[in-house]
Amino acid sequence: MRLLKRVEFEAVYGAGQRRSSPQFSVFFRAQTALPKEAIGGELLREDSSAKTLEVNTSRFGISVKKALGGAVVRNRIRRRIREILRRNRTEIPTGWDIVIHPRTTVAQAPFAPLETELVRLLRSIQNTGRNTGLKT
Repeated sequence: MRLLKRVEFEAVYGAGQRRSSPQFSVFFRAQTALPKEAIGGELLREDSSAKTLEVNTSRFGISVKKALGGAVVRNRIRRRIREILRRNRTEIPTGWDIVIHPRTTVAQAPFAPLETELVRLLRSIQNTGRNTGLKT
């Protein structure tokens, strides 16, 4: 459920879209099949069911700038965001790669308003058509 590699983050930034709110910026892009799966029609049909299982969840990356504070503050922000994602995983749209950038005010903001704002922002991704994420 996590984006870990720099290439994955850059793919979201490069080919994705962006939504913003007062506390967060969210970059997102529809998940796509890997190029090696597309080799040969038989292979594509066999792997399509496996890929469908993978696409049923969204993958997340959290990028917290050093300008937001020291390591303790940045880790606290990451933990709060992960907790929001864990508590609301059923309300988050599936099949997306999502990178979350918190803004400076997140460190001091109460948890409940942060949760409401991030979930609302993530739900707005669902209203975005899938075809717009695949314009590569």
